[in-house]
Amino acid sequence: MTMAKAPLSPGLRMAVDYGPLAVFFIVNALAPGSEIGRILAATAAFMIAIAAALAFSWFKAGHISPMLWLSGGLVLVFGSLTLYFHDRTFIQVKPTFVYAMFAVLLGYGLATGRPLLQSLLESAYPGLTARGWRLLTINWAVFFALAAVANEVARAMLGWDQWVLFKTWGMIPATLIFTFANIPMLLKNGLQLDRKEEAAIPPPEG
Repeated sequence: MTMAKAPLSPGLRMAVDYGPLAVFFIVNALAPGSEIGRILAATAAFMIAIAAALAFSWFKAGHISPMLWLSGGLVLVFGSLTLYFHDRTFIQVKPTFVYAMFAVLLGYGLATGRPLLQSLLESAYPGLTARGWRLLTINWAVFFALAAVANEVARAMLGWDQWVLFKTWGMIPATLIFTFANIPMLLKNGLQLDRKEEAAIPPPEG
C-alpha cells in the first residue's frame, strides 16, 4: 500500500520553485568561455535542475503542482530549442510566453466565471471569499501581463548578462513583493492565516 506523503514545507517549496533559476544564474556567472558558451551551459544546467526539481517534488510530496509541471515542461522545450539552434532568443522568450499565458488563462477564468486560480491555490488561502478570489485573480492577471511586457522590453534593450540579472534579481523580488502586498486585501476578504496549510508562494516562472 502506498503511504500518503506530506506536502513540501515552505522552505522546500521555495527551493523547488526557485532553485533551478538560481542554478541558471550561478552557471551563467561562473562558466568560462564565450557568451554563447555560457548561454548554452546555463541553459543545460537550468534544464537539469528543473528536471531534478520535478523529480524531487514527486518523490518527496507525491505530486507535482500544475504550475511546476507547466514551467518545467516549457523550460525543457525552450531550452532544447536554445541548445539546438545555439540561439538565446528561445530561452529569453520563454518567460514572456509563460507570463502571457498565465494572464490569458486568468483573464479567461474571470470572463467565464471559472475560478482557475482558486482551483490551483485554494489550500494556500483557506477561508478566502469569492470576492477575495476574484480580486486576487484580477491582481495576478494584471501582474502577469505587465511582467510579459517588462520581459520583452528587457530582452530588447539589455545585453545577455544584464537580462539574466533582471530575470533573477528583478522579477523574483518583484513577484515576492507583489505576493505579500496582496495580504492586507486577502485578510479583509476572509483569509485565515492560522488555518493556512502551506505557504502562499507565488507561481513559479522558472
